[in-house]
Amino acid sequence: MESITNIDEMQRTLEAVLFAAGHPMTYEKLASLFSISPKEMKKAVIAYADLYNSETCPRGVMLLVLEDSCQLCTKEQFLPAIREALGIKRGGNLSNSSMETLAIIAYNQPVTRAYIDTVRGVDSSYALNSLIERTLVESCGRLDAPGRPMLYRTTESFLRCFGLQSLADLPHINQDELRAFKAMMNNAAAGESPPDSDDLFSTDTPSSAENPDGKSATND
Repeated sequence: MESITNIDEMQRTLEAVLFAAGHPMTYEKLASLFSISPKEMKKAVIAYADLYNSETCPRGVMLLVLEDSCQLCTKEQFLPAIREALGIKRGGNLSNSSMETLAIIAYNQPVTRAYIDTVRGVDSSYALNSLIERTLVESCGRLDAPGRPMLYRTTESFLRCFGLQSLADLPHINQDELRAFKAMMNNAAAGESPPDSDDLFSTDTPSSAENPDGKSATND
């Protein structure tokens, strides 16, 4: 494709490409389309997103800017209308155990399952597998330690689902929570039993509701 120099034409082309794609497009891929560098492409997308998502020209869709890609997506407020119009059944929400596991991974990644189990005080295999199936979490290598346990991290789908551009946009943990977390990990390292995860994360159902085999009493 010939180089596009007109900014308006570039923005219209970008909108058309993202709409047709229906999934995140990397800045590298888009940059090759416009014959510019990925860094310049991301800068242009961010500038366009500020305009595209402004209330001066309200739309039912928004330009979502991610760390390495961007995507057009519908705004959350129109989800009920979309479900009704397209006959989409409501998907299952994440259970408390899955949310706890996801939070631990998001704030401490990459982590092993043993690390997650220590923080929560219960077997987290069922919750972890559920997050992997939902493509919110993925394996990312192995820890250089005896047994070489698998390491896990969040995915781009995680950022997209929670409306984050990068992990730097995660809400900050307050100092009380941080001190409690460090104290708990120090106790665990000393061989003491870790506290219930409810001491660190606010949930409606205690994580102890999970069965010994790691399966949650609620649907993940």
